[in-house]
Amino acid sequence: MAAAAIKAINARIRSNKALDYFCSTHFWGPVSNFGIPLAAIADSRKSPELISGPMTGALVVYAFTFMRYSLAVTPKNYLLFACHFVNAGSQLSQSYRFLDYHHWGGKESGKYAKSIAASAAEKQ
Repeated sequence: MAAAAIKAINARIRSNKALDYFCSTHFWGPVSNFGIPLAAIADSRKSPELISGPMTGALVVYAFTFMRYSLAVTPKNYLLFACHFVNAGSQLSQSYRFLDYHHWGGKESGKYAKSIAASAAEKQ
């Protein structure tokens, strides 16, 4: 009895294209994945001394890999592409901040002193 009811509900959902997409992994996968670029965007206001270079590099590779994957699957998943496009941009921005701070003299020039002080004040 319960199995028949579940089967009927599923058939009703799958008959509506919008609901079928809304209930699919083609929708919920990218939506849940948007946490990564949103976190990177939020972290752009924090001190660059907190950025992990190796992790940011790995996330750049991950974003570009899955941008390609999202267009290789059938049907093409443009929402997943958009998610990883935003992620690639935000991670590349974080990569620039990391390199500028640790390798291109940002630490020595003191131009990040305000952001470091603001980060310290947030922690307290």
